[in-house]
Amino acid sequence: MNPAQHGAAVVAETARFVATVKAADLSTPVLSCPGWTLADLTRHTGHVHRWFTELLRRRIQQPPSSREVDLRLPEHADGYPDWLTDGAAEAAEVFAGTDLDAPMWAWGLDQHARFWVRRMLFETLVHRADAELALGLSPRIDRDLAVDGIDEFLTNLPFASLFAPRTAELRAPDRTIRFLCTDGTDGTGGTDGDESGDWLIRLRPDGFGLVADTPGTGTTGTGTTGPDTADATVRGTAADLLLLLYGRLDRESDAFHSEGDRDLLAHWFAHSAF
Repeated sequence: MNPAQHGAAVVAETARFVATVKAADLSTPVLSCPGWTLADLTRHTGHVHRWFTELLRRRIQQPPSSREVDLRLPEHADGYPDWLTDGAAEAAEVFAGTDLDAPMWAWGLDQHARFWVRRMLFETLVHRADAELALGLSPRIDRDLAVDGIDEFLTNLPFASLFAPRTAELRAPDRTIRFLCTDGTDGTGGTDGDESGDWLIRLRPDGFGLVADTPGTGTTGTGTTGPDTADATVRGTAADLLLLLYGRLDRESDAFHSEGDRDLLAHWFAHSAF
């Protein structure tokens, strides 16, 4: 996906979020975000939209000293869904007027304005899924979008220790974990005309990160690493793997097939919360 597609998807995912919560009881607990209600979830997502939009307006070149932003929050929670829609529309206007390839500070790997559009998209998508799960619905996520979301997550996770401090403990003496999509591939590391959906993570004594020659998406490159090279492998559909990485699904569920070093997988999932 490209930055223009990311921007359009922010608006589309926000519309799905709003359609989910607008007729719902906003006091409904969101079990995937302990302690939150649907009102809290909607307010948080709108805050993210407005904060990232402000960063893009200012084209910041260094870490901001404050996260304060004018939320223009409605007086009553029943106004939150429309407020969320307005924030996404405002963001879309800023996307359209911004050179998304321009250099810009970001906490992740990609030091360009486009980083924030992509990050906003997956914040919105995952929280849309949270809202659906809270209401007993099964989230539906387009495969290409899910693949891009997995890549965005795994690319940026090594830089997330400031707000996800347990990631600093993702260390090991040269151990590897593979995440492999079962839709769009033959499920064994080969492909059925689609080379996306395969990521290899290497844990080292000094840190962790994606292996550059993993046959994954455009960010991680293409190569010929075989499935047997990983110390542990988790297979599932792209949508399920995305929700798994974000801690929204249980890795022990029937949606996944895991093999290899179970202690290594336990270590990963205990320390990769985003």
